[in-house]
Amino acid sequence: AALLMMRKETAKVFDLDDEPGPMREAYGYRSGFGQGCLLARRLVQAGVRFVEVSLGGWDTHQDNFETIEGKAPELDVAVSTLIQDLRSKGLYERTVVLLTSEFGRTPTLQGNDGRDHNPHAFTMWMAGGGVKGGLRHGQSDDYGFYAARDKVHVHDLHATLLALLGLNHEQLTFRHAGRDFRLTDVHGNVVEEIFA
Repeated sequence: AALLMMRKETAKVFDLDDEPGPMREAYGYRSGFGQGCLLARRLVQAGVRFVEVSLGGWDTHQDNFETIEGKAPELDVAVSTLIQDLRSKGLYERTVVLLTSEFGRTPTLQGNDGRDHNPHAFTMWMAGGGVKGGLRHGQSDDYGFYAARDKVHVHDLHATLLALLGLNHEQLTFRHAGRDFRLTDVHGNVVEEIFA
């Protein structure tokens, strides 16, 4: 009986037709990413703790400008609506929203119209869930090639996200084969400057 009830509740969450038409339109419902962001809000509202929504196609080794012009509006509409929707439903303060990509991009062209991967400078943003609004942390050099000030290593990012979720990354250490392991690979400093 409990399994049937879980299935019924899960089906309700995934039925986006339950949403009013104007709300679906606000998310850009016809795009897969817009549907994903709407579903993310519904999952958070239902108590799901971790949700990931992906928008592929950003690996712009060629046709960079055309690709960005096509994808950016879809991303902007869905993410801004997600944040407004989380706020209107009282979920924003307890939901960390992280927008990032797989890699930084070079500030120079690759070929005629592409951009290559850049592991030396990476931009992302966070909102909600204890993050200080309107803050910019870190800075690249004048060309955007290298991180130059207030650098945040990936281990620091993970430690900070865990802290925002109420977890101390240092307490997640376990010993195996004579070595300590944890999610932050026994490294990482919490970047408390970004906390509200």
